[in-house]
Amino acid sequence: MPNCLIVGVGPGLSQAIAQRFARGGYNLGMIARRADLIEQLSEKLQVQGAQTAWATADAGNEAELLDAIKSIEGMIGQTDVLIYNAAVMHAAGPLDLTSRALRREFEVNVVGAFAASGAVAPNMLRKGKGAILFTGGGLALEPYPEWTSLAAGKAALRSLAFSLFKEMSPKGVNVAVIAVCGIVKHGGLFDPARIAEEYWRLATAADGLADRELIFQPAGSDPHYNDPERVHVTTSITPEHARK
Repeated sequence: MPNCLIVGVGPGLSQAIAQRFARGGYNLGMIARRADLIEQLSEKLQVQGAQTAWATADAGNEAELLDAIKSIEGMIGQTDVLIYNAAVMHAAGPLDLTSRALRREFEVNVVGAFAASGAVAPNMLRKGKGAILFTGGGLALEPYPEWTSLAAGKAALRSLAFSLFKEMSPKGVNVAVIAVCGIVKHGGLFDPARIAEEYWRLATAADGLADRELIFQPAGSDPHYNDPERVHVTTSITPEHARK
């Protein structure tokens, strides 16, 4: 069975992604900071018939993250699909954010994705197939000052994804960033199971995926979800994809 490794496992989107890949016949490797979250999910996935392996690590600590990946691959085998879903969501404006916080959050939001990709990419390139998918966000397309650090991180993650796409897609490896432009909520337009289907589609598409970015912004959803009080409506540009 092929293996899917998810970095940044939590109760929402990543859980839905794990369950979708388990239904598709994948074994699951999972990394999170909290063991209790992964233990519960692991039990559910095993009921679905998937083999699971997990480890705890701080995605912003490269040594911990790489050790966790190595440990998981030692249990279930090399990674066929990597999904990087880790992020730090701390609100702070550009004049309030400290350099220390920005560096720390950048380690999780971007550097961890870079390190995880570097760990699994060589094997994918040797085989000429595989997939690396990043969870992006609408803040990469239109930042809001309250989320300066996360917006900068998602923008950098988007750039990293594009660079990897240009390097790896011609060699058979699917690389894409999924910009989820809304609040993930069960039963809503951003239902995690619905979004998970897009991860599955991108990961299992023909080798050498043509699409480097998916902007998930369903018709009728709010393009200003990061600015619920509409404080910045007059100073922000509604993203082109949301004007249609």
